[in-house]
Amino acid sequence: MRILFVGDDVVFPADLVELVGDMGEDWDVRRCGDGGSAMALVADTEVDVVLVPPTLPDMPAATLLGQIRTLRPSTSRMAVIENSATPPARIIGLAHRFLPAPVAPELLLESVGSLEELRDLVDNPQLREGIGRVEQLPSPPQLYLRLMHALENDEDTSAADIAGLVAADPAIAAKVLQLCNSAFFSSGRTVTDLRAAVTRLGIATLRDLVLASEVFALPAPAGVDRNALQQRALVASRLAKRMLPESSAELGATAALLADIGLLLPGVRDEREPVAEGDTRPGHTEAGAYLLGLWGLPMPIIEAVAFHRRPSRSASRSFWVTGATHVAMALASGEEPDLEYLQRCNVLSRLDDWRAQAELMLDSATA
Repeated sequence: MRILFVGDDVVFPADLVELVGDMGEDWDVRRCGDGGSAMALVADTEVDVVLVPPTLPDMPAATLLGQIRTLRPSTSRMAVIENSATPPARIIGLAHRFLPAPVAPELLLESVGSLEELRDLVDNPQLREGIGRVEQLPSPPQLYLRLMHALENDEDTSAADIAGLVAADPAIAAKVLQLCNSAFFSSGRTVTDLRAAVTRLGIATLRDLVLASEVFALPAPAGVDRNALQQRALVASRLAKRMLPESSAELGATAALLADIGLLLPGVRDEREPVAEGDTRPGHTEAGAYLLGLWGLPMPIIEAVAFHRRPSRSASRSFWVTGATHVAMALASGEEPDLEYLQRCNVLSRLDDWRAQAELMLDSATA
């Protein structure tokens, strides 16, 4: 994998660049000091991953990212930003992933390593190039990532802290409260503020509502019903969570919530429909998995999204996140799960119970 660092030792110290070069057996690491030399190299050589600092001596970082998108759309673009809550608006949509400065070695290695795993999982150059060319590629859900960071790094994070984070984005806060007060979640009781929502629903559920609010606010291609997509995702998320042990329930819930995110991307084929002759567009499950990989979500979620319609293709031989996502999405969509797969995983006997739970959830969602 070819990795290009752009910038001087201030953002990318020499020992950090050397560390990356030493860690991956097949990692070819290069550095350019400015945007002009980086553009010359990218024009002449394919690059798999490029890392761009907040500022360059000869051009704005956004200009370089945009030119790389045009010349090498399959290149994964990572931008280093000042350690603030939100990336600058001018690079949102140009970068696939953001790293805070100063760049922590462990975070950098994890990010580059996960992109290599993603390329192994989604080995489709046409898809990588097609997604890379999208001019308004959805950026990672920033509020959701801030919530995850707060919960992972501070065990004492309170309901008030979580409510404060959500309230900082009024549009998302309003959408979260709207979802909280739907029949699916409210049980007839009105939720009037975010702190009450955290207390009543729990942090995990509120976090999923934030993610749903951000993701399903994305512009949708013609013919895609975002509201129906969101409702199905919320049902599937709750159902998948109940199918798994506590240790992996949150992974399953998030994977099911995002399983059909590829339908929101332009130029993809809806795999729920028969394939038309001559249609070479990538399927929405593979496209969605690739997008989530660019965002840096955990590999079990990416794999579940990629294979939830064909779970037998998954590398996992047990009923885990991929299996739960497959069953949850099928039942939430009124489809029949893969019975042969469930039999092979020794969970077919549980299908009637899962089906009954899904019917109750669907009734609540449409009440």
